Amino acid sequence: MKQTFLKNYTTHLIKALSIAALLSISTSHAETYPNKPLKWTVGFPAGGGTDVLARTVAVEMGKRLNNQVIIENKAGAAGMIAAESIVRAPADGYSLLTADVAILAFNPAIYSKIRYDAQQSFDPVGLMARFPILIATSPTSGIKSMADLVTYMRSNSIGYGTAGVGTPHHMAVEMLLASTNLKAEHIPYKGDAPALQDLAGGQIKLAALAPSLSLPFVKEGKLVALAVTSDKRLPQLPNVPTLKELSMSTDAVYAWQGLVVRKGTAPEHIQKLSESMQASLKDPGVISKLTELGMESVPSSPEEMRSYVQKEQERWWPMIKARGISSQ
Repeated sequence: MKQTFLKNYTTHLIKALSIAALLSISTSHAETYPNKPLKWTVGFPAGGGTDVLARTVAVEMGKRLNNQVIIENKAGAAGMIAAESIVRAPADGYSLLTADVAILAFNPAIYSKIRYDAQQSFDPVGLMARFPILIATSPTSGIKSMADLVTYMRSNSIGYGTAGVGTPHHMAVEMLLASTNLKAEHIPYKGDAPALQDLAGGQIKLAALAPSLSLPFVKEGKLVALAVTSDKRLPQLPNVPTLKELSMSTDAVYAWQGLVVRKGTAPEHIQKLSESMQASLKDPGVISKLTELGMESVPSSPEEMRSYVQKEQERWWPMIKARGISSQ
């Protein structure tokens, strides 16, 4: 009996020690997250505003997380290639994604074939930054104000260039056309740069552009800025009115970017990422860099981002359907 008791005691002791060891390893792993470099995927080309934002914030986050944050660009298909890659990645907190207004609010209403669920595939880490869209014309067009543009459009056909179908640039002009009952042909480009070049060169008369690339051209007189889609005027362009001021829009339009991870990531990992991201976005150096790009730092919690994305989906999906906007 004594031997049986000792045998049972030894068996239970081994089991208890094994469980304790597993718990210790688990706790140690959680406490040391991240213990290897993180990969941050950006669905747009290197050098653009979204890419520069990610790289700027990644450097600061790396300092706070005591680990490197590596940026990987997977451009194409309105950010869907990048989004799909995160859906296939492990939900371990080491794969991050810049999820912008197109990925989370526009694409589901525009594209019939989409291999991620904007509402279910990701867990939000938080909003990062936003920038308005600049409505601009070529100096050779003779159009110097929004009033001039409306007058021209009422008696002439015109095309407008954007960074592509389903971009914030595209949606901003469609909203303007809907609110003013005007018509214009959409000329989608593959990014801001080619649209900007054609506008400055006089090949097109009108374009919707990101401030990060267009502001220098405006200051040099190579573009004429007509209006911005923000709530307030841009500090860099104090003489350029907002569409809201001109009663051409009831709501501001922003190209916003947030940070997400795959659905199912541990809440404590998300919290750590969010805290480091928010602190990074409040860094004076980061704020200064974003201001140079015409961006506004808008750090938020995961819960605040989730609520904001839902409101954006409710705002844009009906308009996209009503305007018949599609990828075709």
